[in-house]
Amino acid sequence: MGAFHFRNRAGTALAAALVAALGVLAAAGTATATTSAGAAPATSAAWQPDFGPNVYLFSPSEPLSQIQATVTSIATQQVSNQFGTQRYALLFEPGTYGSPSDPLNFQVGYYTEVAGLGATPGDVVINGSVDVYNQCFGPGNCTALENFWRSLSNLTIDVNTPGAGCYNGEFWAVSQAAPIRRVAINGPVTLMDYCTGPSYASGGFIADSSFTGGTIINGSQQQFFVRNSDLDGWTNGVWNQVFAGDVGAPATDFTPGTQYTNLPTNPVTQEEPFLYQDGNGNFNVFVPAVQYNSSGTSWGSGPEAGTSVPIGRFFIANPATPLWQIDLALALGKDLILTPGVYDLAAPIVVSRPDTIVLGLGFPTLIPQDGNPAMVVSNVPGTKLSGMIFDAGPVNSRVLLQVGLIPGDFGSSASDPTLVQDVFFRIGGAEAGSATTSLLVNSSNTILDDIWAWRADHGAGVGWTDNVGDHGLIVNGNNVTAYGLFIEHYEKTEVIWRGQGGQVDFLQNEMPYDPPSQAAWMQNATTDGYPAFEVTPNVTSFSGYGLGSYTYFDLGIPIEASEAFEVPDTPGVQMNDLLTIFLSTAGSGGIESVINGVGGSVSIANPDTPSDVVSYP
Repeated sequence: MGAFHFRNRAGTALAAALVAALGVLAAAGTATATTSAGAAPATSAAWQPDFGPNVYLFSPSEPLSQIQATVTSIATQQVSNQFGTQRYALLFEPGTYGSPSDPLNFQVGYYTEVAGLGATPGDVVINGSVDVYNQCFGPGNCTALENFWRSLSNLTIDVNTPGAGCYNGEFWAVSQAAPIRRVAINGPVTLMDYCTGPSYASGGFIADSSFTGGTIINGSQQQFFVRNSDLDGWTNGVWNQVFAGDVGAPATDFTPGTQYTNLPTNPVTQEEPFLYQDGNGNFNVFVPAVQYNSSGTSWGSGPEAGTSVPIGRFFIANPATPLWQIDLALALGKDLILTPGVYDLAAPIVVSRPDTIVLGLGFPTLIPQDGNPAMVVSNVPGTKLSGMIFDAGPVNSRVLLQVGLIPGDFGSSASDPTLVQDVFFRIGGAEAGSATTSLLVNSSNTILDDIWAWRADHGAGVGWTDNVGDHGLIVNGNNVTAYGLFIEHYEKTEVIWRGQGGQVDFLQNEMPYDPPSQAAWMQNATTDGYPAFEVTPNVTSFSGYGLGSYTYFDLGIPIEASEAFEVPDTPGVQMNDLLTIFLSTAGSGGIESVINGVGGSVSIANPDTPSDVVSYP
């Protein structure tokens, strides 16, 4: 059914319809919880929301062997389930899980969210490890390059891995769309699985987290972005490691072999809203306050500022919930929780009120079915979107997620920014689909925080004329700040930035692998290819830090891109720590310059070697 719209009709009929609808919403939003198989019932007598069968609530009173069996069973299913439809959230109530003699150790597979339900990370302690290892696709082919779509948040890990052999420590060997947020880890941590080879990895994102008891092993991670965290050392850089507002991060050294960018503070941040239980066992969502010129964690110095929203203010939806109920709930003042699953949408979810929270649990995946957007946000301040995947559908959509109906400052607020956090996009891969633009940001004063937009290079429906996608991100709003952009393989300019006053900290880009000819991939009659990132000529103020674009054309055709970055030559547009790389010793073509014709070329003649531009102009 399509999006709900009010129409002119007799007042009594409208009143009756609203009364009926409110009854449906009340029933849907306050159902009694059922305990998932393998998860212990809540220990509190407090009312429990119904998050559905794929949200597991674990209690410290539950036998550890039962918890271990449940999480291991889910991991066994999900570790290799790259394009399956199963989705899970594993939520741990406040308390301690595992002990020095009997730890809790488990892996995290695809579409699995692991999160604590405490008010602070220290309220939930796992004595053990929560791991992601390489996937092995054959002899000598074990990598983390496809370890996507999973997360770890809001808990403490006291690392304890007795008898693990090579796998001693906390392993988080991931690539894109696998964030760590609001986590304290005490003990050794590696972002590379060095136990099987060749161990390549292409991550990653960490925010608002603390690490003690060992230097973090970056290892083979080609690039990584870390924000507002406390680090106990960092071993090495490869191509592009960016640290923004971190304590204990390495100093800026943008030379081959290190490639570090260190920004001491962040101009404006707001941490992601999170689900928690209060002292009475009641569920709430905490919305951290906006911070300016921030560094370090939001929680390390005591209770953080913010607002607690009771769960009763949320409409809890599942894939079977009619779209009109979701839209009506939002229109009538509810916030929204999307529980795990795949949502086929014949019209967009419409977010029209200021400060609306839309929180995904267990990577809910929204797929438009009729060429519509999956979600549209009006020009209102303070909207908070997090924890979702947007997939292109069978009919080409102009855009998958639109933030703001019209470009510019109307309806925005610098003190109440719009947030888009841990939101991921796919064109093809899981299913055939096309979309012209994945994410369109019209609203000013928006924070983008961990975005992966991916035109698939493998999976279902993959091909130059099959999973058609022109742009990963277009920004028309002013004063938009982006922390951690991962934009890959789109067929035209992958990021277009038209707004004033923007800032991007970290970009990981790969140009499309598969242009069928140079003629099919031309920005204009005289310009080969498309830039990965364009700041348009109207822009007079913009800053970029730690931006990388890679290429590998794999069809045996000499495809060239004239440049990776295209910006206006004006003093207010400042680009810092830029690089390009040719990814293979077997491909063809390359990138002729880094930015505006400046910077050396990359090709098969210098594979896996960055061409750097430290500052431009």
